[in-house]
Amino acid sequence: MLTTGLRLDLAPADIADEAPIFGEGLGLDSIDALELVVLVEERFHVTIPDEDVGRRAFASVNALVEFILTERG
Repeated sequence: MLTTGLRLDLAPADIADEAPIFGEGLGLDSIDALELVVLVEERFHVTIPDEDVGRRAFASVNALVEFILTERG
């Protein structure tokens, strides 16, 4: 579970689908971003090849879900 891997103090049910992942959303920082990329790539067998793709994929919780579904499609 990604919330465990990132050591978030939130239950998955408490995270809004449209919540931004960084900044005011979940409050993740640049170190968390690196951890998140590794977790997503390992857990869902997708590749986030560069910063532009990562920026779009991690724009929100929904954006990440859409990215994973599209890549695994």
